Amino acid sequence: MDPHFHRANSNNAILRQVFDPMVDFDNSGRIVPRLAESWRAVDDLTWEFRLREGIRFHDGTPLRAEDVAFSFARLPLVPNSPGSFASTVRTVKSVDVVDDRTIRITTSEPTPFLDAELTAIMILSRQLHENSSTADFNNGRAMIGTGAYRHVSYEQGNRLEVERNPGFWGETVPWDRVQIRFVGSPGARVAALLSGDVDLIDGVPTQDVGRLNRDSRTAVFSTESNGTAYLFPDTVRDQAPFITDRDGKPLERNPLRDVRVRRALSMSMNRQGIVDRLLAGQGRSAEQFASPVAIGRIPDRPPIPYDVAQARALLAEAGYPEGFRMTIHGPNGWFPGDGEVLQAIAQGFSRIGVETRVEVLPTATFFSRATNRDFAMFMTTYASNLAAITLQQVIATRNPETRMGPFNRQHYSNPRMDRTLLEAMQTMDETRRNALTADAMGIAMDDVAVIPIFYPKAIWAGLRARVHYDASPSWYTNALFATPAKADRSN
Repeated sequence: MDPHFHRANSNNAILRQVFDPMVDFDNSGRIVPRLAESWRAVDDLTWEFRLREGIRFHDGTPLRAEDVAFSFARLPLVPNSPGSFASTVRTVKSVDVVDDRTIRITTSEPTPFLDAELTAIMILSRQLHENSSTADFNNGRAMIGTGAYRHVSYEQGNRLEVERNPGFWGETVPWDRVQIRFVGSPGARVAALLSGDVDLIDGVPTQDVGRLNRDSRTAVFSTESNGTAYLFPDTVRDQAPFITDRDGKPLERNPLRDVRVRRALSMSMNRQGIVDRLLAGQGRSAEQFASPVAIGRIPDRPPIPYDVAQARALLAEAGYPEGFRMTIHGPNGWFPGDGEVLQAIAQGFSRIGVETRVEVLPTATFFSRATNRDFAMFMTTYASNLAAITLQQVIATRNPETRMGPFNRQHYSNPRMDRTLLEAMQTMDETRRNALTADAMGIAMDDVAVIPIFYPKAIWAGLRARVHYDASPSWYTNALFATPAKADRSN
């Protein structure tokens, strides 16, 4: 519940009900005002943000410009963060408070994505939160924001309750009180919806989309997401965990360090089959590590071929004609059908001679272990509206001092990609910046830094007579996108 603890979609979505960023992406991919009513790039190294007048935190404490500076400074100081927000302000050199409503931000280098980066940061109060720990947010004491809803209660793993904030600075929200329940089983979520026990569910099992669409009681709300499901191989260590020869003996060298092995594994995957059969068509096969809605991706990149014979040949060329053994890992319930997708990938690997087991873990355990580099290869997702941010967060060489690569859990490093990406991230001209981003993406994909699998659709289902949902490409589930149903409203 600490809005600066873990940069994960589920956290970001829920906490946006209680806290606000200065600016945010809307569901069409535009950056729109939130706490800031206006902003501009003064020059290549200076941005100015003007806060709305009269905004107060839920307890009446006024929002001041110094709260923005405090929030930025807090990001790298949150202990034990499994996914830090600090990279969002990595180029921020200083934050000058011009007056109570005006902030001037100076960067150490041209930062054309600064406003996009700041969409991730929810603003806290220096007066209220300076000494607040993550535990204070979890127990509710520090859950005081500027958002449309006020915190009522939170029970970890069970439910969250919020109520309308009568002093909200924006439009009045339609719900007096909202209860969000955390139901890990997809089947149980669908059953709860059909029984009328809940009004809206997310993570709709793909095999149930057709049935729910045909049911007159329910409506399905979906959109192309800004996320990519991918595999992350360990390309760095000489010996990787969970990899042996066919007899179970340790290998002298980690085979995933060889790009031919990584290409072979990528070519063994029947991506379209996964989308068609396991996702019931609710997604697209991936050819690069940025979804079709992301800005700066490679235009018209051809699909990654599904070629078992060529994959076997690449393995033999790399010195593994008999293959090897491997276990791949993933989170349980991270997205609909994730366990089945991992099994299908393992079957593809096994077809080319890499005998593969699957192990899925509870989400919290999985991400902690992935951060600790406990796995040879794991599956997860990453979502961003900008291809450059995806590369900077996941593939750029991990460097806590420069705050690059905070989600680079396998410590991949490619200096050529880094240089190209950094130039892109310092280029103010949009056309040139997008071309450089695409070049950096091409370098990463040619080196198989990660293995993209598919671009999932974001899917919700609700009671047709009760609720309409504005489907979020960022997979955000919260009451801000839910409105009472109208009789004349279609799916």
